[in-house]
Amino acid sequence: MNVIELRQRISAAFARNRADTLGNRPPATLSVILGRRLASCVLLLLLASLALSGCAPGSDPLGLTVPATVRAETAASAADLCENRFITHDLPHNTTTADGVIRQYEANGAGAAVNDLDNDGDLDLVLGNYDNPNSIFWNEGGLHFRHEEMPVGRTRAVSAVDVDGDGWTDLVLTRVGGAINFWRNRGAAVAAGGSGRFVQEFLTGLAKPAYAMDWADLDGDGDLDAATASYDIGLTTELGNEYILNDEGGVYIHWNEDGVFRAQRLSTEAQALALAIWDENGDGRPDLLVGNDFALPDEFWRNDPEGWSLATIFPETTHSTMSFDLADVDNSGKTALFASDMKPPDMSEETVQAWAPLMEKEHPPLPAGDPQRMENILLVADRAGAFQSLGRERQLDATGWSWSGLFGDLDRDGQLDLYIVNGFAEATTFAHLDEHELVERNQVLRNTGGGFARMPGWGLGSERGGRGAAQGDLDGDGDLDIVVNNLRGDAQVFENRLCGGASLQVELRQPGSANTAAVGATALLETSAGRLRRDVRVTRGYLSSDPGHLHFGFPAGTELKLLLIRWPDGHWSTVAAPAAGHRLTVTRSDAE
Repeated sequence: MNVIELRQRISAAFARNRADTLGNRPPATLSVILGRRLASCVLLLLLASLALSGCAPGSDPLGLTVPATVRAETAASAADLCENRFITHDLPHNTTTADGVIRQYEANGAGAAVNDLDNDGDLDLVLGNYDNPNSIFWNEGGLHFRHEEMPVGRTRAVSAVDVDGDGWTDLVLTRVGGAINFWRNRGAAVAAGGSGRFVQEFLTGLAKPAYAMDWADLDGDGDLDAATASYDIGLTTELGNEYILNDEGGVYIHWNEDGVFRAQRLSTEAQALALAIWDENGDGRPDLLVGNDFALPDEFWRNDPEGWSLATIFPETTHSTMSFDLADVDNSGKTALFASDMKPPDMSEETVQAWAPLMEKEHPPLPAGDPQRMENILLVADRAGAFQSLGRERQLDATGWSWSGLFGDLDRDGQLDLYIVNGFAEATTFAHLDEHELVERNQVLRNTGGGFARMPGWGLGSERGGRGAAQGDLDGDGDLDIVVNNLRGDAQVFENRLCGGASLQVELRQPGSANTAAVGATALLETSAGRLRRDVRVTRGYLSSDPGHLHFGFPAGTELKLLLIRWPDGHWSTVAAPAAGHRLTVTRSDAE
């Protein structure tokens, strides 16, 4: 295909797909358009056809591809560990209060993070705590971890992210009293013989009250900005009138300006347990969703060139939003949103009696037309980009008192499954129950391609009262393991020993950039079974942090044709015919 033919096909593709891809937006430059609706856009197929026809990136007539180097490692085989279930391992970390009694917002627990903190290739764990110290579990291989206590506890959110762009993953915590703690990773100094992996430092300007937190390059300048939101009722309980009189709560964007953060207030109030950042309309500017507890509606903030603006894009939302996760659940190229809430998993006599105080409590009626529902919500975009609420249709709406909800291809069949952690304990709400705790099983729902089916035989039905959770290949065998930070019970690692399937894992690197882990990038894997999409994000689920290692599962024997990577600045790199069973490190080399 020559350049003229390519341009003709691009023009035809624009004409055919303008309604679905661009709607009524004004004309844009080619580079911006290529970033819009990227998974469904015909242009993506054109780029794929170029690569498959042998056209090298260096001869890209559009000038949109950039060189990248690829390092491939073979993952360990999981065949010898095939048991068709998960195996549970306890970790010596117990999130609780000093006296073990859970009062009011102590019930919210803390988050978890999975990331490679020492750059040795293994994923380490960080678990927040309440009155006990936080924990780091250094991965020494074979699911053996070395436990190190941090000098702080009283933590809510745990973010593992390279804030300073030095190639080493830092830790950023939100605390029970609303403070933000930054722990700089001194990896380079340690490698040179120094001591003290993490040192607490102050990030200038990152000082507004925060509960939930997320990170992304919101202004396209190459470094990571932060979004934070307060949980006003919890902070008022903790700090009293001082918090009210200071009037600094709400939703903030913290613009990173050469390592100094400038705060911009979007909202003066928040009851936020969750945040999500993604480019919802494909204009190259990440947007922000704030998930509020109680009757305060969730807020979707559009990141426009003229500034931030509130927008209404969802037909339904959760009422007491606990967590968010984003994924292409239908392999359609479109991002779906899952939000967790509270709804009894069944109406058995035992369940009704346990939930009775909450169900019998009088709640003020919501205004007419209010979109909030006290249930889990799954929102999937249609061809025109409008969201449809499909949680009830796909039987995801009622899973209990749900906290973290995470997508991941647990059985490696090419479909993203959903894992949800459940339970609640509080001295007044459930005073009629033993240890004032609503004991519920965690739920795993297998994506069948047209719906979701519960899989009790997978061994993931822990009843320990999970809060934060994260996923990653902790033992290097190519499948996703799970870590859950429980309340009043030891944390757990669930080792994946499901049988079948294959995988490809991808880690993206941008040396020379302040966004070293390519947060905001997208990878698409073209296979004989269809196209799979994964995105690099920092925050997922409830107060927890994602490793950023992209995991693609697919049936054994699937042909892998092409890996397409869209970097955060809109440029592309390609990897032809990657091999199943490998872990790829794709390093952008044009800035080295």
